[in-house]
Amino acid sequence: MIRRPLVTEKGTHVSERHNAYTFEVHSLATKLDIKAAVETLWGVRVVDVRTQNRIGKPRRHRLVLGRTRDWKKAIVKLHDEDRIAFF
Repeated sequence: MIRRPLVTEKGTHVSERHNAYTFEVHSLATKLDIKAAVETLWGVRVVDVRTQNRIGKPRRHRLVLGRTRDWKKAIVKLHDEDRIAFF
């Protein structure tokens, strides 16, 4: 279900301030699937899951028009006592 953690400047800020972590997830994953996956992989308690369907951007390579792929983003808020260390 979880493809990779998104380690960005904004994601790091959210994790430090609000104890919420961002992940790229499978496009058909539900909030309950994401919650169960995070709890089993890292052994933490998940309080809330928010998801976003991100639309791919149009791109061009020389004369060929194309798009980047669509993907799903999950923002997972943890219990105040739990933390995830990616590094």
